[in-house]
Amino acid sequence: MDGLAFRSAQQNFPLPHIPLKESRPAQVHHAHPIAPMNSSRSLSILAASISLACVPRVHADVKLPALFSDHAILQREIAVPVWGSADPGEEVTVTFAGQTQTTKAGADGKWKVTLKPLKAADSLPLTVKGKNTITVNDVAVGEVWVASGQSNMEFRMSGDFNRNAAIPASTDPGLRTFTVARNSSDTELTDVPGNWVSADPKNTPGFSAVGYYFGRDLRADLKVPVGILHSSVGGTPAEAWTSPDTYASNDALKYVKEGQEAAVKGYPTALERYNQSEAQLLQNWNAAVEKAKAEGKNPPRKPAAPVDPQKNGSRPSALYNAMIAPLQPYAIRGAIWYQGEANSGRGKQYRTLFPAMIQGWRKAWGQGEFPFLFVQIAPHEGMSPEIREAQFLTTQTTPKTGMAVITDFGEATDIHPKHKEPVGQRLALAARAIAYGEKIEYSGPVFDSLKTDGAKAEVKFTHAGGLTAKDGELKGFTIAGEDKKFVPAKAEIHGDTVTVSAEGVAKPAAVRYGWERVPDVNLYNAAGLPATPFRTDVEK
Repeated sequence: MDGLAFRSAQQNFPLPHIPLKESRPAQVHHAHPIAPMNSSRSLSILAASISLACVPRVHADVKLPALFSDHAILQREIAVPVWGSADPGEEVTVTFAGQTQTTKAGADGKWKVTLKPLKAADSLPLTVKGKNTITVNDVAVGEVWVASGQSNMEFRMSGDFNRNAAIPASTDPGLRTFTVARNSSDTELTDVPGNWVSADPKNTPGFSAVGYYFGRDLRADLKVPVGILHSSVGGTPAEAWTSPDTYASNDALKYVKEGQEAAVKGYPTALERYNQSEAQLLQNWNAAVEKAKAEGKNPPRKPAAPVDPQKNGSRPSALYNAMIAPLQPYAIRGAIWYQGEANSGRGKQYRTLFPAMIQGWRKAWGQGEFPFLFVQIAPHEGMSPEIREAQFLTTQTTPKTGMAVITDFGEATDIHPKHKEPVGQRLALAARAIAYGEKIEYSGPVFDSLKTDGAKAEVKFTHAGGLTAKDGELKGFTIAGEDKKFVPAKAEIHGDTVTVSAEGVAKPAAVRYGWERVPDVNLYNAAGLPATPFRTDVEK
C-alpha cells in the first residue's frame, strides 16, 4: 500500500510509519569478567591483557566509502571528488586514469581529493595509498544518475509488465547499478552499505524498473557506461527526503517542524486512547472484514497502535540523512525522481516543498543546478489532481527540471502501475534534451496561455508540434464561465491551439484538461507524448 494510506492523514504533517533500519551509535561490547586469580596461568593471562591494552594503536587503514568499490562508474567531463578516512595527518595518494592526487587527512581523519574531468572509459583500476593500499577494480567512466522517490521508483523489474522480454535481454557490463539499503537517521551519515553490479538476468530482476529502463535507454543513445544510484523507499513523503538545511533556511516550511513537534507531544495521549479502545476497534474491524468478503471487496487494514513519531522512518529529513547525504559529493550528471503519492491531498504545500527539496539537494551536492527529472503521478482513484499540478508548476519555476507525463499508463485501482518501460523511456528523453542538449522533443503539449473570443476559449500550447487526438475525438476538456461551474466541453485542434466551447457558457472564464483523479484524456503531439493535465484557474 502506498498513497492510499495517506488520504485520511493530510491535514498538517502526520506521517506514515515506515519500518526502517535505524542508525544508532555502535554498541560497546564489554569483555567477560576475569577469572579468579587462583593459578599461575590466570596471572599470565591477566599480565598479557594489561600489556596489550597499553600498546598504542599503530594506525587506521585508509578507507573508502562503499560507492568507491569494484565495478563503480565515475562521472565523465566534470571534476570528480574521491574521499575517505585515515589517520589524522596521514598522507593519502589517489591514482586513476593517469592522474595522481595527494592530500593529508584532517584532524577528524577525513580526506578528499578532486580528479580533473575524465574521459569515458570502460575498465580501469583506482588506487588509494596511505599506510595501506586499496585497489578498486573495473572502474568505468561515463554517466551517473541518482534515482530516488517512493514505491513506484522502488518497484522492481521482477514485477514489470515487460519483464519476460526485458530481463533475459538485460546483460550489459556497461550498465551498472548501486542500490542504497533502506535506513533512516536523525543525523547525516557518511557512508551506506551496498555494492556496484552490472546489469544481467541475475541482477536486473531486483533493481528499480524505472531506473533500469532509464539507464538502458541512455546507454543506447550515449554509447558510454551508465551508472544508476538507486535510493528509494515505498510509502514515503517528500518531507523525509528534504535536507535539514532546507528546513532551517526556509520559513515557508516551518509547518514541517511544527507538525513533527505536535506529533511528538500528542503521541502519549494517542497511544493511551488506542489502548483504551483497541478491543472495540478490533471488533469493528473483524465485522468489516466479513462484510468485505461477502461483497467480494478488499478487506480494510487492521487497526494498529500509533507509532512513536521519533522512531518513524518517514520523519522529516530521516531518509535524506541516511540515504541521500552519504552519496554526496559523488559526482553525478543529475537525478530522476518518482514520488508524490504520499503527499497527495497536500498539493498546495508540495508547490513549496518540492522545489525547495530539489534546491536543497543541489546546494548540498555542490554541482550547481544539475538536471532534476521527475514523473508526474499516474492516474489513480486516490491521487488528487492538485498534486500533479504542483509537479507541473515545479517545471515552471525551477530551472533544469523536466517531467514525464504518464496519463496513458495509470491504473485506477492500482497505485503501482506495472508499465514502467514508458516511464523510463520518457525520463530518458528528458535527459537527452535537458542534460545532454539534444534537439529532440521530450515533452507532450504544455499549457501556455488562454485567450477568449466570444463563446470560445483558445488554449495555446508549447511542445505542440503536430497536436493530435489519439483514438477518436478530442476529450478531457471542461469549461466554465464566471460562475465557476465546469461542464464538459467540445474541443477542436487548430495548429498549436485547441478551441474549447460548450452550450450554456456564453463567456468562458476558465478551461481545465484532465482535472480528475483518473483523467480520460487523449491530446498528444507528433512525438507521441501526452499533454499534461492543467487548469487555467490556478489557485494562489
